[in-house]
Amino acid sequence: MSDVVTGEAVVVEVRIAQLPSRAAALLIDMLVQLVALFGAFLLLGALASDLDMALTTMIFIVFTVLVIVGYPVIFETLSRGRSLGKLALGLRVVSDDGGPERFRQALFRGLAGMLEFWMLSGAPALISSLISERGKRLGDIFAGTIVISERGPRQYGPPLEMPPQLAAWAATLELSRLPEGVAATARQYLTRWHDLSPTVQHEMGVRISTEMSAFVSPPPPPGVPPFAYLTAVLAERRRRDHVRLAQQTGMGPPAQQWPGQPAPYPPRGYAPAYPPEQPPYASRPHPQSPYAPPGYAPQPHPQVPQVPYPPQPYPPGPMTAPPTPPSPPPAPSPSSETAPVTPGGFAPPA
Repeated sequence: MSDVVTGEAVVVEVRIAQLPSRAAALLIDMLVQLVALFGAFLLLGALASDLDMALTTMIFIVFTVLVIVGYPVIFETLSRGRSLGKLALGLRVVSDDGGPERFRQALFRGLAGMLEFWMLSGAPALISSLISERGKRLGDIFAGTIVISERGPRQYGPPLEMPPQLAAWAATLELSRLPEGVAATARQYLTRWHDLSPTVQHEMGVRISTEMSAFVSPPPPPGVPPFAYLTAVLAERRRRDHVRLAQQTGMGPPAQQWPGQPAPYPPRGYAPAYPPEQPPYASRPHPQSPYAPPGYAPQPHPQVPQVPYPPQPYPPGPMTAPPTPPSPPPAPSPSSETAPVTPGGFAPPA
């Protein structure tokens, strides 16, 4: 892993491509180039009798330069830093600031590659890659580029789940003003959280949490870290979307309940559907019926759990106002010099 400072002065960690993967990608590219040169030699050999010797030599030189130099330059320019070998190995050439490779940089790498690999058998590239901290060959040093790996092992955390300590607070959130772009940014940050350094984790988390807290109310409890705050907001938003979808379709699994949240009550007039009884239960008589045999006692249905349910208060009717949730404590007013800083967390906007 290596730190890359972007043009916006943001430090991003990238995975530097290792020497074996770069060598394998180079072998694939050179194999493609050799096949193209062999095909060109066969074609020129067939047309040599009909063409002038000088013209044949010129075509051979132009085609050789086009295959050796033009192939990496054209592919890396059009595909943003990936040739056929790099595409197969999951590698990419980027600028030192993390930006995409430009034509000038690809041209420098192609010209240096002809000298390093085709004329000197790759010895300068090998020595330079072993000495350089980022594994740069001479073409990368001249062009100001690095080769990164896009298929490195990723260690993602568990699925997005509601923190139990924030379940009661998350149930009172007002999320109608939360833009989709801010939620997508927070979701991407949580997905790549394990790939970031601790400093970048904290800085990006504070920035995204502060932006989100401008659209979400009430503010989080004191001491909540940015990662837990973003996780709670997105988990509660997903739960409400599932509940809304289940209400619209009338089907689907029940919504997930967080600890400390009251269970939903069925609407008025709701009658649960029980499975139809199968024989011999469908033909059993009533115990007080005159047709019941002596000593008959009904047996419990095998599919109905015999668990006593505690009484639950019925929800308030449509004319009864729901209980008002307790108002959150007022946030301390920020001073004119410094903003309030929550210990261990972030400072939401006032």
